[in-house]
Amino acid sequence: MSPERGGPGDDLLRLPKAELHVHLDGSLRPETMLELARGRGIVLPAKDAAGLENAMRVREAASLEEYLERFTVTLSLMQDAEAIERIAQELVVDHAAEGVRYLEVRFCPSLATEGELSSPEVVEAVLAGLDRGGAECGVVTRLIVCALRNVAAPHSLRMAELAVAYRGRGVCAFDLAGAEAGHPVHDHAEALALVQQAGLPVTLHAGEAFGPDSIREALDIGRASRIGHGTRLIEDEALLARVRNAGIVLEVCLTSNVQTRAAASYASHPLRRYFDEGVRVSLCTDNRLMSGVTLTSEYGCARDELGFSLAELTRIARTGFEAAFVAQDVRARLLDQFDAAVSR
Repeated sequence: MSPERGGPGDDLLRLPKAELHVHLDGSLRPETMLELARGRGIVLPAKDAAGLENAMRVREAASLEEYLERFTVTLSLMQDAEAIERIAQELVVDHAAEGVRYLEVRFCPSLATEGELSSPEVVEAVLAGLDRGGAECGVVTRLIVCALRNVAAPHSLRMAELAVAYRGRGVCAFDLAGAEAGHPVHDHAEALALVQQAGLPVTLHAGEAFGPDSIREALDIGRASRIGHGTRLIEDEALLARVRNAGIVLEVCLTSNVQTRAAASYASHPLRRYFDEGVRVSLCTDNRLMSGVTLTSEYGCARDELGFSLAELTRIARTGFEAAFVAQDVRARLLDQFDAAVSR
């Protein structure tokens, strides 16, 4: 891939973008990690920013589970409100610098409760950081509350209750994340029923580390209107047609999928076929730190490795705004701004 993709002055950098799938605990700045570690007596895998960035980046994992191992490092730095708020605010700033105008950040609050914080206090800290960054940069921000599918159901129910409690106060949706294989959606049916009853949107990780059955359950039990990854949807033609006909949006994370072996290579990733067959897709980063990407570089990857034209990538970018978990008036305003920007 060209090292110039997504560089300064690039049309892809200027293209207005929506980021629908990025994990807060996978997207810290290395410099910030070093500062937080010094102030908290935490030992990191490297002592300088370049070394730390290299140590945290996953180049080729044997599985999704191996990819997730590095999160123990970032989470050790996210156990107090000051750190969480700073990390969230910086994530907005970093996205704004590459033309992102709408940002949904996802995080499991219980992962930051090893210190003195409660899960609601974690949510408050994330939302405070997102609000600060959004006000500073003019970015509309929202939080998706994640539950961990590899943790027993009482956990997911607590996270669902938390998501519902903050609905309309910055939380826009509910998600199941974490190790997918062996941890089916139906294990968390009670939590999903709760958010559905409350009218809170659902997006579920599915079809990343497990096959089409995971996606089918995300639709049948989770009633998901978006699917995180969906890489293995390609294995089931009937299910692919169902997703297309229902207008389900796939949150596609190209580099992460290659790193976790959900896709064998960029060239073999099914994004091109999904798009050509009319499946609605949005490009996302997943984890900026662990994958070593920006949203602009992921657009560049689609261009350089899968032959997407600027016009096609513009259509994908617009889909991100169309699929945003926001009120209709906010979505309409974002789309009007997008259309005005790309028509110049």
